[in-house]
Amino acid sequence: MSIQVNRLGDPVVRAFVAAVNSHDKDAFEALLAPGATMSDDGSEREIDDWTDREVFSSHGHMDVESESDAGRTLLVTYRNDAWGEMRTKWRFDIDDAGRISRFETGQA
Repeated sequence: MSIQVNRLGDPVVRAFVAAVNSHDKDAFEALLAPGATMSDDGSEREIDDWTDREVFSSHGHMDVESESDAGRTLLVTYRNDAWGEMRTKWRFDIDDAGRISRFETGQA
């Protein structure tokens, strides 16, 4: 059973999931703080390259199973055209301006 995107607890994370699921790259990029960083399975990645490959060109989609840490940590069934479907964990750091300064993802 997944959580509806509009019911996610953190508004910035909610907007992130909505942007991924609607493949809205402009909305996605607007959520990122200048100099934002990310990691995938513990390896640092370049956000633009990674998101183009793993999210936008491969039609990524997040079905949120659960949330914790006031909505800033998600357990997600993630699927895309490159890898199929997998359970993943996502953790977000949000700056004082309400933008994502870092996110980490990896297999759950």
